Amino acid sequence: MLRYVLKRLLSLIVTLAVASMVIFAVIEVAPGDPASFMLGVNAQPDTVAALRTELGLDQPKAERYLSWIGNMLTGDFGTSYTYRSSVAQIIGDRLWVSVPLALYALILSTVIAFPAGIYAAARRGKAGDAAVMGGTQLGVAVPNFWFAMMLVLIFAINLRWFGAGGFPGWSKGVFPAIKALTLPAIALALPQAAILTRVMRSSLIDVLGEDFMRTARAKGLTRSQAIWRHGVRNALIPVLTILGLQVSFLIAGAIVIEQVFYLPGLGRLIFQSINARDLIVVESVVMLLVFAVVLINFLVDIAYSIVDPRLRQRT
Repeated sequence: MLRYVLKRLLSLIVTLAVASMVIFAVIEVAPGDPASFMLGVNAQPDTVAALRTELGLDQPKAERYLSWIGNMLTGDFGTSYTYRSSVAQIIGDRLWVSVPLALYALILSTVIAFPAGIYAAARRGKAGDAAVMGGTQLGVAVPNFWFAMMLVLIFAINLRWFGAGGFPGWSKGVFPAIKALTLPAIALALPQAAILTRVMRSSLIDVLGEDFMRTARAKGLTRSQAIWRHGVRNALIPVLTILGLQVSFLIAGAIVIEQVFYLPGLGRLIFQSINARDLIVVESVVMLLVFAVVLINFLVDIAYSIVDPRLRQRT
């Protein structure tokens, strides 16, 4: 088990190192100079040069990259060009919106998908299976921002059960904050729940045809007992893969959803920082999100080895 974990940990470190170089290179070659953007089109060249020196933009790119990585490893994300405050503090403030939103959406998608996938697999070829698969087809085909707009139209404008956007802050109470995140979380969760339902159904159908399932039935277990005691656990590995991948989809989707619902999260921060050419914020936030995705995938790999010990023996 230790060898398996160490190999996955080494892979995590290499992935982060490569990702950091790609992120820095892509953002650095993007058109537009932050100093010129901040000072405006009528700024004098010497003023722009002075600001570039103040911001450290006149240093060689390799030196800036190493400085950026070294500072991030110590917890120093730098200072925002636009906000003139610590990037770590800005990110910390936005995390209190984005992380609960992602977790809320992940929980909703799992709660919806697991029962639906098991139900469809247990009734393969019947009306219930067709209804679930039809719903998942719709969920896969429709983008999350369309779900977001429909949810606002129905539940915010017509029924007035929820607000159309904004976030009151956790200081106003847990219930108002959760209520403000409910529609965005549902909009994020529905497409992912559709994908997860289909994977759960397909994986469980494959397991139901295995010899050990027939043996369980021969020993006197009902179909439902055999599914819950033996089938579900053995069908979890593909589902865990999708759960790990869903983190990246939720992060990417949150950028759009936070714009639709005007939520002050990391997705909206990235959008605002790109517009303002605030490179240090964009680099730090994207690197943090990449780290979150890679870490989740690492934890999913560890979960694989717990669910199926055979994976540890192959490494």
